[in-house]
Amino acid sequence: MLSRRTFLNGTLGAGLLASQGAQPISAQPMQTQPAKKRTIVDAQVHLWQANSPERPWVAGMKPQLPEPFTIEKLLPLMDEAGVDRAIIVPPSWEGDRIDYALEAAQRYPSRFGVMGRLPLKTQMTADDLVRWKARPGLLGIRLTFLGATAAALTDGTADWLWPAAEKAGVPIMFLTAGTLPLFAKIAERHPNLTLIIDHMGVSSQVVTEKKIPVAIDDAVALAKHQNISVKLSAAPAYSSETYPFGDMTNYIQRLFDAYGPQRCYWGTDVTNGFAKATYRERLAHFMQELKFLSEEDRDWIMGRAIIARLKWSEDRS
Repeated sequence: MLSRRTFLNGTLGAGLLASQGAQPISAQPMQTQPAKKRTIVDAQVHLWQANSPERPWVAGMKPQLPEPFTIEKLLPLMDEAGVDRAIIVPPSWEGDRIDYALEAAQRYPSRFGVMGRLPLKTQMTADDLVRWKARPGLLGIRLTFLGATAAALTDGTADWLWPAAEKAGVPIMFLTAGTLPLFAKIAERHPNLTLIIDHMGVSSQVVTEKKIPVAIDDAVALAKHQNISVKLSAAPAYSSETYPFGDMTNYIQRLFDAYGPQRCYWGTDVTNGFAKATYRERLAHFMQELKFLSEEDRDWIMGRAIIARLKWSEDRS
């Protein structure tokens, strides 16, 4: 017995369809869905204005570039490279002020979000943090524990923050050197607190001390905590090689294998080691050179994962 498909594709069936102005099934054009555009998010950029009496920098601190790096400088780089969004991390040389970062997010809400700084010595409740984060553009907190500021992790200064941020649902990005193991207990005690390791756990201090392998080991060890994730950012700045920064590949792959694509995020930190790579090269490094990544992996790492982790939804963009 002929099936309907066999009949319709046969001589008799084709003639019948032709008489009705139709085509055989095999000849009908297939309906395909348009390819979904990958959303690319740079998980870390700094923006800052000039040092002035109205906007004094922290005494003794040196910026990554001698001149201001403004909204008007960053946007053309993003547009030329095809980067959709960026997360602004206000730089440490501007202290705890976040007004310029918020200005960028308010002027370009579909392009920028902010991980804001706050003074740890000023204790806040969960309700305080909810109100703090309610300002348009804020996605969470970013803290630096380097040099003297690392003492905040052990002297009680930061103790108020972890339960308050957990209760308020405020994510925290943090940069540290040599103190990553301390975050194991923080993650255990506060399993609903979102913690994001900056720059693979590496910093300029780590590079100077030639301890990158130790920092990577410490970051890998934290992967068992599901509330911890990692930014695979600033690789050009910490590499001793030119593009494609081959000495960083093993470190990036180890972190990717430990955390998986949904807990790893691409980021440039473009002003850090600015002369070592163009913005496009920093993008191409992950899009083309890291052969162990599948296209689905790239979908997550290049934007999808950080959007989900920070709950950066379209209605907030």
